Amino acid sequence: MSNSDNRCRLVLIAPDMADAKDCAVIIGDALRGGDVASVILPQYGLDENAFQKHAEALVPVIQSAGAAALIAGDSRVAGRAKADGLHVTGNAETLAEAVEKFTPKLIVGGGNAADRHHALEMGEVRPDYIFFGKLDGDIKPEAHPKNLALGEWWASMVEIPAIVMGGTDPASALAVAETGAEFVALRLAVFGEPGQAASIVSQVNALLDEKAPRFED
Repeated sequence: MSNSDNRCRLVLIAPDMADAKDCAVIIGDALRGGDVASVILPQYGLDENAFQKHAEALVPVIQSAGAAALIAGDSRVAGRAKADGLHVTGNAETLAEAVEKFTPKLIVGGGNAADRHHALEMGEVRPDYIFFGKLDGDIKPEAHPKNLALGEWWASMVEIPAIVMGGTDPASALAVAETGAEFVALRLAVFGEPGQAASIVSQVNALLDEKAPRFED
């Protein structure tokens, strides 16, 4: 496998699928395509019971591929499914509570940093990462310019890693890497054509290997 430690790495966001087994198969396929740092599981419209079933089906698949499984929003589901971490979608206060309660046992990161002010508020509570964009915010081929700008500003100034949401085009990963962010999140770019998921993960890694800027140690 390529050395991806010194460049932007891929984070996958699980697709919105009703059937947990189907979702597990597709995510397993994607993870065979190459390096993925973590997979975030959003709740989408599922009730807690159904979300629990999804998490229990997906977490072992993600972990056996060497990626971290992060549950969005529900710490009880994260605990019961033995996930690696919690993705907090609430405000800085919610994030602070989660950091206090669950680190270092779990990875705790935060989304919802829609501007510099909120990002800095979240940074003050020292989460493991900050997420710029929405988990389902990939509505255009390219990454949202505002998220790219925030990622670039953050990466140039703050040590806490940034994940920036990409677009529906796999090539949008490179624009994120060029901001200096440590991670690019993709969802529909990888899972829009489920049969292609592994080859797209492979292509994105090849693109980042070839063209992404390298971090200094």
